[in-house]
Amino acid sequence: MSNEKPLNQSRNSENENFNDHDEMKQPWKISKRGLLIFVTICVLTLMVALDSTSIGVVLPFISRTINSSAIETFWAGTGFLLCSTVFQPTFVSFSEIFGRRPLFSIAILFFLVGAIVAGVSQNAGQLLVGRCIQGMGGGGISAITEVLIADLVPLRQRGQYYGIMNGTWSIGSVCGPIIGGAFASANWRWVFYINFPFIGIGIVCVIFFLRLHFIPTSLSEKLRRIDYIGTVIFIGSTTSFLIPLSWGGVMYDWNSWRTLVPLIIGVVGCLGFGVYEAYVTSALIIPVALFRNRTTTVSFTGAISSGLLVWCIVYYMPLYFEAVKEYSPVVTGVAMFPLTFTVAPAGIVAGVLITKFGKYRWAIWSGWSIATLGLGIMCLLEVHTSIVKWVFLNLISGIGLGFIFPSIASAIQASVSRENVPMALAMFSFFRSLGQAIGVAIGGAVFQNQMVKNLRDYPSLAPHAQEYAADATGLVQIIKAMSYNQDKLDIQQAYTDSLRIVWAVCCGLSGATLLVSLLTRSYSIDQDQATNQGVIEKHERKVEDASPVA
Repeated sequence: MSNEKPLNQSRNSENENFNDHDEMKQPWKISKRGLLIFVTICVLTLMVALDSTSIGVVLPFISRTINSSAIETFWAGTGFLLCSTVFQPTFVSFSEIFGRRPLFSIAILFFLVGAIVAGVSQNAGQLLVGRCIQGMGGGGISAITEVLIADLVPLRQRGQYYGIMNGTWSIGSVCGPIIGGAFASANWRWVFYINFPFIGIGIVCVIFFLRLHFIPTSLSEKLRRIDYIGTVIFIGSTTSFLIPLSWGGVMYDWNSWRTLVPLIIGVVGCLGFGVYEAYVTSALIIPVALFRNRTTTVSFTGAISSGLLVWCIVYYMPLYFEAVKEYSPVVTGVAMFPLTFTVAPAGIVAGVLITKFGKYRWAIWSGWSIATLGLGIMCLLEVHTSIVKWVFLNLISGIGLGFIFPSIASAIQASVSRENVPMALAMFSFFRSLGQAIGVAIGGAVFQNQMVKNLRDYPSLAPHAQEYAADATGLVQIIKAMSYNQDKLDIQQAYTDSLRIVWAVCCGLSGATLLVSLLTRSYSIDQDQATNQGVIEKHERKVEDASPVA
């Protein structure tokens, strides 16, 4: 294990900082331009969250309209998450070479083009292409926005800004299904068209406000800095790993060669990528030093776990409300408020307290402790649980998960050298998205296996055990279509009991991550703001023509 002292503590700030050192001693306050950029970041974060969570509700309506098969519809929903995850590190790596502004613009453009293609699509192929392009743009937006906050805000103040941004994502994730349900009964194409106002705000901000410093280099020098082979290996390996996670247990069994072969290829490819980055190339897409630091490695593990847990809850808790409580999609979205609307304020509170006291480990440990408790008591959910009770049971885990995001982000940035902060944040975003994909897969496998077992305990349902358990989402419609009889009560009980095991597995994972997080070291977050792509303020306009911008 290498020495973990951040290089930024020993580096001369005069060579890296555009601001005078004496100015950094003054109380920091975000500028008007910086505030406008941050508001735009939140608007675009809300857009991506709304888009990624609203599509699931309207897919059945889309399928009937364009006459797509179940598998084609499945890929239309999965393509976005897959492309969003895979391309995040690449966007940030390229933004280090070509500048944040052009890469952020490209990400927004991809999202716009994808929304247009998906919105006007007449068949499943066109829809899939649109969703994949949107996913690439969404991944770029998500990753670069986190890096932009690091460019805008000193480390000590960043926690509260990350808390607000995470809260915005949480609001979008719960409002998405509600909006999707509303548009599903009217015109599903508006699920994609509603992105246009958000994109318009983003474009205006980029044109008029996102003016960043950037060290000029020639095009040939920029092209030489690209890790072509590493980029291809990384994208290919992660895609090969994520695809079988997406279709395992849905399109093919988990023990099918169609699932196992690409999964193994993906794992081997990722290991090969690590070897290539560590020993072969000098143009690194991902700095190997990030994984030689105990705190960043532990924090990346926490990012995977937090993504997994959040997505498990966001994906499977609505199924409880729809299948067991028989709520409509819109009412289900409202029922998720106790969980999702506690994540936002909890994240903001954690970020503000991290800024106030200059410590982050307490928030990490408190977050995992509260999340573990909350996921544990979610196991108490029953078929006839009252509204008051399930509201309370959902509050606790939301508070814990809200604490985790800004605290882990602070730990990662405090423990790495300044030049590695952008890629550290990119990997934080990537691992969180990876956790989301793994969460749906693990939750689905646990639910499916337990559902088969539970249904076999009921003689009248046993013949349909495999059929019913194969698709947790499809089973919702089967339950709602059944008349009120003992079979319906039995299948709802089996559904609840199966979800209980999902919550128990999540609780165990949260507890294990809590233990791992104890290895997090404490670093000072009182560090000078140092970035080569800081915001050009109005008072710098006089020299703006002489200073290249990104």
